[in-house]
Amino acid sequence: MNSDAQPPSDREEDARRRSGRLGIGIVGAGRVGPVLGAALAGAGHAVVGISAISESSRERAEAMLHGVPILEVPAIIERSELVILAVPAAELPALVAGLASTGAWQPGQLVLHTAAEYGTAVLAPAIAAGVIPLAIHPAVSFTGTTIDIAQLVGAYFAVTAPGPVQPIGQALVVEMGGEPIIIAEENRPAYAEAIATATSFSSAIVDQATTLLASIGIEAPGAVLGPLVRSSVENALRRSR
Repeated sequence: MNSDAQPPSDREEDARRRSGRLGIGIVGAGRVGPVLGAALAGAGHAVVGISAISESSRERAEAMLHGVPILEVPAIIERSELVILAVPAAELPALVAGLASTGAWQPGQLVLHTAAEYGTAVLAPAIAAGVIPLAIHPAVSFTGTTIDIAQLVGAYFAVTAPGPVQPIGQALVVEMGGEPIIIAEENRPAYAEAIATATSFSSAIVDQATTLLASIGIEAPGAVLGPLVRSSVENALRRSR
């Protein structure tokens, strides 16, 4: 991956705007950012850069977004019409404030974060600089591989944004193949708790059950329990409809 790639020309940027495409920059090459970038690239947008520090994150970025340059965060902000902040929730407030303190944010720029527990208030320092805020969280358990792109299709995405901006967030979700649901700012903590409960409980129960079967000599305990777990979860979900 070329970290010295030149920024797009003014002509290229003008053509992209006329076609309705966005130049997208991604901050964070964990399991989420490259997948969302690949999904939006598949919808016709242009990924102009991604930040990646560790060797594993650089490899992931290369695999998911081949040819997209790895850039420093300020360069990504400078080049992008839509910035996706796909970083751990604990790092998000300091990242947003730090970039604001350096004057990195650009008026009119779309800034989207993917943390479940935050709405748009966490973007306040960027909003003060004139950005358009979006909080979009996909209710998906990510692997950080191309498998996730298929998982996005039909998945629900929590969208929190000021009223006039909600259609933009919803449109981005639809372009990724998902179903947008509007979550009010004050309801994001409850939403995040529900997501964390479902994820951690499911994983813990499966791990415990497969360990018990393995302890009595059953081979491939995951395969044995798979149909039971899937049908049990489906039955529980039906009862909540």
